[in-house]
Amino acid sequence: MRPEDKWKTNMEKVAFMKQFPGLLAAWEAAAGKTIEAIRPLRGKDGAVVVIFTDGCFLAAPPLTPEPWELGEALHAARPHVEQAHREAYAQYDRLLAKDKEASRTARLEKIVGAIQNNLEQIPELRERIKQLVREWE
Repeated sequence: MRPEDKWKTNMEKVAFMKQFPGLLAAWEAAAGKTIEAIRPLRGKDGAVVVIFTDGCFLAAPPLTPEPWELGEALHAARPHVEQAHREAYAQYDRLLAKDKEASRTARLEKIVGAIQNNLEQIPELRERIKQLVREWE
């Protein structure tokens, strides 16, 4: 997989997170709803996901939203709203797995490309790679 494919895969995942069923974009959308739980988000002091009894949830303070914050909100809300949004979480899990695989293969391609691009300028690289392979076996 090329690095561009990894970028496209990540963009697909982020677009899905931004329109995730039940995710409220503003406090006004929470009017009249009953709060079931409030869970902290990792990595951002004071940020929480507010989970409502109808399966909706809201990141607070409202996210701008950074993809990692949306991911954290989906993760924190999951035990409370997955039953209401089972298909969406299944799709999210597929996109997470696809993104993880795209990251792995993009790294592989970058490493192989770096080796190929440097073999001519660093002749001892070929022997060093062979030595590493022998050590691993």
